[in-house]
Amino acid sequence: MCGVCGELDLEGKTVRYKTVEEMCHMLVHRGPDDEGAVFFRDGLPIELRKPLPTGSEEKGFEVGLGHRRLSIIDLSEAAHQPMANEDGQIWIVYNGEIYNYQELREQLQKKGHVFKSRSDTEVILHAYEEWDVECLKRFRGMFAFGLWDNNRKRLFLARDRLGKKPLVYSERNGRFAFASEIKALLQVPWVERRVNPFAIHHYLTYQYVPSPETIFQSINKLPPAHYLLYDSKRNIRIERYWKLDGSAEKKSRSDLGDLSRMIREKLEESVKLRLISDVPLGAFLSGGIDSSLIVGIMAKNGGPPVKTFSIGFEEQDFSELGYAKLVANHFGTEHHEFVVKPDAIEILPKLVWYYSEPFGDSSAIPTYYVSKMTSDHVKVVLTGDAGDENFAGYPRYLRSKYVWWFTQLPEKLRKKLLPDFLRVLSISPWKRKTLNRLADFMEMLSSHQGRNYAEQIKICNEMERKSLYTDEFLREVIEEDPLDYLIEKYEEADTKDPLEKLLFLDMTTYLPEDLLVKVDIATMANSLEARVPFLDHELVEEVAKIPFRLKLRGSTAKYILKKAYSDFLPETILKRKKMGFGVPLARWFRKELKEFARETLLDPQTLGRGYFKKKGIERMLDDHTRQRYDHSAKIWALLFLEMWFRVFVDKDANLISTGNPV
Repeated sequence: MCGVCGELDLEGKTVRYKTVEEMCHMLVHRGPDDEGAVFFRDGLPIELRKPLPTGSEEKGFEVGLGHRRLSIIDLSEAAHQPMANEDGQIWIVYNGEIYNYQELREQLQKKGHVFKSRSDTEVILHAYEEWDVECLKRFRGMFAFGLWDNNRKRLFLARDRLGKKPLVYSERNGRFAFASEIKALLQVPWVERRVNPFAIHHYLTYQYVPSPETIFQSINKLPPAHYLLYDSKRNIRIERYWKLDGSAEKKSRSDLGDLSRMIREKLEESVKLRLISDVPLGAFLSGGIDSSLIVGIMAKNGGPPVKTFSIGFEEQDFSELGYAKLVANHFGTEHHEFVVKPDAIEILPKLVWYYSEPFGDSSAIPTYYVSKMTSDHVKVVLTGDAGDENFAGYPRYLRSKYVWWFTQLPEKLRKKLLPDFLRVLSISPWKRKTLNRLADFMEMLSSHQGRNYAEQIKICNEMERKSLYTDEFLREVIEEDPLDYLIEKYEEADTKDPLEKLLFLDMTTYLPEDLLVKVDIATMANSLEARVPFLDHELVEEVAKIPFRLKLRGSTAKYILKKAYSDFLPETILKRKKMGFGVPLARWFRKELKEFARETLLDPQTLGRGYFKKKGIERMLDDHTRQRYDHSAKIWALLFLEMWFRVFVDKDANLISTGNPV
């Protein structure tokens, strides 16, 4: 795992060593083990290492590539980056792991390629030489890289299929820059800090800013499964090289025995591949089915006891530590625990600094803490992320199934049955979440299931946004419906089944834009590499062929996964209800953090930005305090947004020093 960056000005030659050095400095947490940079002037590469040659800081270059390294595979000097091919005309800065690199290396050696290291970085270089951009289709892993082809005067950027590793870029007047994180790009003098108002509009709907947008107008994200080419004529070409195929005609296999064997074979192969490392490994363990399976498979592979790490809360109804300990004892792991308390809000400036843009998922708090604890023991951690998206594990899929059934009825009958429908929902085992999610959109139900789903998962509805926005801000964004983003993604799915479409939707939106961002930033902030076996693309492709009815069977979520491992996990874990990685913010904002939220959100500095009106904020806080409604997700999102403004727009020195430990 690493941090990458680069800047190009092929005509003006204005790229400075100091700029690339400052970009690298912003990424030191992603790669504390090594640093490197290479520059091009008049087509010749100049690799600079400290101490610098006299006068190098004053010179301008056409291209500069920078790298911070977290050494995981091949810890030797031979794997130093930036790395070049044999003739020094192709250079790469790379972040990630290619798990099939040994297999690809053998193929390339047979074709005459000569290697100087044992690293997967060098495999990417030679694969590009052999197959050009088509090399991406051969990689099995997670990656984001920048490759400069000096022969073609072309930059090649790419992200992995499912978006595990980040990459952002900016272009202006013939200049181009890229980096692993936004704050690194902000070190480039010509990159502007103008806030994108539509990004705020989207953020207050989804709790994240969707790709390709960022919070800044001048910066874009490269979407997952895409590559970008930038050439000497200033042309930018962005192409998608992979898409999850969920077409109905492929979903023909229904034999439970065969499917169970396939799942076990592919998942266990995926875990085994992710155990390749030259440094110690461990695993996050929540006590849920997904992380428990990963830990169990790791233990099954033999060797020393697996090191496992769990996070919990003093509030027992939010803590899974008991389940995690049960699994740890079952598989004989070396187990570690940490309990999060309300004073965790003190790390907000730190989270803002590392995430670089507004990020409203409050589970970033425990994710940061468990990553920090884990990094004291190991350098690589496996996670159970993406089991829900693969196997229909979220309660909202069950809600959506009932909603879909209901919307198939004639409109007159729907209106007649609506009171009874709500009554049935109210006595269901998932009453609280169901009513909270459904109550504000039941009357807006349409025949479009993508819109119905978007209405379920938003954190602010249209009425709430209007009550919060100032008149000026509302006029600026009112013509854009933020739900269109999800609806468009829903329509991209290669299936007519509305429930299958939901899995594709989460796999291409919520997963890469929220969950994977959360884990990548939290782990890399602590110089820890996270690997996600459930996101091996070969496993994902096979699971996508399983009919939805075998993933959510009746009201049983992850049915086929549980069936496949019915003899492997403790029965208590297999039968437990899904808890989710929630944070007791609702209580915190009514007790310990009530005054902090009120003082921050009603501060003249906050209101003076012109986005939100005082009466709307006051009403929201009052309704939450008096338990009229749970507004904790909105309050957290607004707090994070305001703190982000103070760090990245106001450049508050005290907050920056608090957030940035370097």
